[in-house]
Parts: sequence; C-alpha cells; structure tokens
Amino acid sequence: MMELSQISESLQRDAVWVVFLNVLLQQAGLPVPAVPTLLLAGSLAVSSNQLANILAAAIVASVIADWMWYLAGRVFGYRVLSGLCKLSINPGSCVSQTEARFVRWGLGSLVIAKFIPGFSTVAPPIAGSLRMALPGFLLAAAAGAALWAGLALGAGWILRREVQTVISALDEQAGSVLVVVVGIVAIGLGWKLWQKYRFRQWSAVPHITPAELLATMEARQPLLLLDLRGASMVAETGPIVGATVAEHDRLLDAVGNWPRSQPIVTLCACPEDAGAVQAARRLLAEGYLSVRPLKGGYEAWLAAGNVTAV
Repeated sequence: MMELSQISESLQRDAVWVVFLNVLLQQAGLPVPAVPTLLLAGSLAVSSNQLANILAAAIVASVIADWMWYLAGRVFGYRVLSGLCKLSINPGSCVSQTEARFVRWGLGSLVIAKFIPGFSTVAPPIAGSLRMALPGFLLAAAAGAALWAGLALGAGWILRREVQTVISALDEQAGSVLVVVVGIVAIGLGWKLWQKYRFRQWSAVPHITPAELLATMEARQPLLLLDLRGASMVAETGPIVGATVAEHDRLLDAVGNWPRSQPIVTLCACPEDAGAVQAARRLLAEGYLSVRPLKGGYEAWLAAGNVTAV
C-alpha cells in the first residue's frame, strides 16, 4: 500500500496533472473527492507561480466537465435531469426543485453551485436544457470554479505547516487511519440508506391513478391539478391541459384561493413521485383535506394515453 508521504511526493511532482484529472472526474459526476487533493496541493506548492498553475488546471478541468454536462442538457433536455435524479440515493432531492431555484437565480447560481452538494452536478445540464447563452455560461462556470478551487488551494497554502503535520501523523498511523476511513464511509453509506428507507415510509400516502384522475376530469368534478415538473421539461413537452404549473418554493401561490375541501392532485417527473409526495404532504399540513400524488407521475400520465398541449 502506498504511504501518504509517497502520495504527497507524487502530488508535488505532478501537481498540475493530478489536480486536473481529479477535478475533471469529480465534476463529471464520479464519487472522487477533489477538495482534499486541492488542500494538499496548496500545501505542497513551492511558489505562487506553481499555485497559480494548479489553480488554472482546476478551473480548466471544472469548465470542461461543466461544458460537457451543458451540451448533454442542451441535446437531451429533461431526460438528462431525470437520469441525474434517478442516480440520487435520496429521491427526495428532486431536480425540478433545483431547476426552479436555478431559473430564479440565473447566472449567479453557477458561481455558487460548487458549494452546494448536488447542485454542482445538475446546474450545467439545467443551463443547457434552458438554452442559456454559452459565453455567459462558461464565464459564470469559470468564476465559480475559480472561487471554489481558489479557496481550497489558498487554505492549503496558508495552513501548509498544519497540513504537513497532519499528513506525517496520518502516515505513522496508516493502519488505524484506514480503519477509521472505512468506518466513516460505512456510516455515511448507512445514513444515506436510512434516509432512503425513511423517505419510502414518509411517501406512503394515498395516490391517485391516471385512470382515476382522467375519469374525474372528464366528469368535470372540481379538481386542481398541480404540475410540478421543471421549467425546461414543461417548455420541451408542453403544458398539461387543465393543469396549473407550480413550484415547490411557491406552492401556496399556485393553490391560490382553492377551497380546502376540494380535491388536489400533484404531479411530477421524479423517481418514486418524490416531488409530488412532498407537495402533497405540505398541502395536507396546511389544512387541505384531499391531496393525492399521481401514481407514476408524468410518465404514467403519458402511458395512459394522455397528451400535453402543443
């Protein structure tokens, strides 16, 4: 097993390329932490010029990965966002909620995206699916990468003595450190799985099937259908006839003066109907008596033969 001192020597010798590859893989979506590498690289930099070169490598790698995600969002639209949502171990973190915030914040969201877990990966494809101008996107992505990587490298540079002391101590206790790291990873994975289990218990609320919803709409019974899909998906596939487009952050505004005794149906395009369940629970807590998520969401709605407006 390679010792930490050997890893430090390798990083010091090839810092630019190691940081470039690490950041590229991490921003591409792989579970490869980049901040520890940036901290260590900053502590090992022998001059401000080398530090600047490492920072440039991190920025270029981050922008390349963001540009790739941007193109994927531009070409494949909401399908990329839906795929990212399905990869999440916690389906409650639905992309449509992130997209709504992105639309509200605009370019500024790309500058702070790297500091928000999960948002860093979904922000670029959202920008592409919404047809954000490429020059503005690249500029904001580069500014965000510079801020994120610069802070980590700068912290490593300022605390270089402390970082090296920690590395030496860890090197002497490599076996114990490995046990601790494995334990931390196991605890983290267990916590994520527990969150998933808790979500499935939490999402066990009465649903409505597409056939039941269609029958209610055809019978012209009073019904409020809330469409919680993201803006890019609504723009790409068209609105649902008879539905009210809603955002999670402005859910009560979408409900308006709807009577609390009349039925409401929530619809999303999230795995396990996560966004629709979340909205339904919130409305029930607000005193609305009959709120049910659509079982299967938008895909089930289409599969039942329903169409959206062109």
